[in-house]
This record gives sequence, C-alpha cells and structure tokens, in this order.
Amino acid sequence: MPAYAILDLKIFDKEKLQEYKNVAPEIIKKYKGKIIVRGGETNTVEGNWNPKRVVIIEFPTFEIANDWWNSEEYKKATELRKKGAETNVIIIDGI
Repeated sequence: MPAYAILDLKIFDKEKLQEYKNVAPEIIKKYKGKIIVRGGETNTVEGNWNPKRVVIIEFPTFEIANDWWNSEEYKKATELRKKGAETNVIIIDGI
C-alpha cells in the first residue's frame, strides 16, 4: 500500500534551498520515492491552512517512507533544507 510524505515549505533562502534540491531527489529515488507534486498553485477552499510550497512524495509503503525520512543521508539533506526553508512534514499511509 503506498504512503505519502507531504511537505509544506516556507522558503526564506532560495540559494540554500537549492543545495537541498541538488541532493534530495537521488535520496528519494534510492527509497523508491516519486515526487508527484512540487509547488504549483493552491486554493484553500476551507479552513485556515495557507500552504506556501507543497511537495508530495509517493513511496511504495509506509515503512519505506519512514526509512527514507530516518536515513542518515536524508538527515544530512534535511539540514540543508532547514537552512533555506521552514517546513511542516507528515508521512501518511495511503489506501
């Protein structure tokens, strides 16, 4: 059953974030992840959520998604991401 990592980024330094973007895709691919949404226009139709830049990554399973998130190589990438953006992240089991 697929699982999804959903990230909402508030970018404050595009150059620093680019360092993250240079390494993250290969790590995601290593864990069989596929970016299915990256940025794009949003329309909040209910509630107070005001996402800035949404990224959704599909993984084959919930376990693999969590393995990716907790991997040493992604932890290093996360440090790069934090230099360029504030991020909210969830991993959710799909159906």
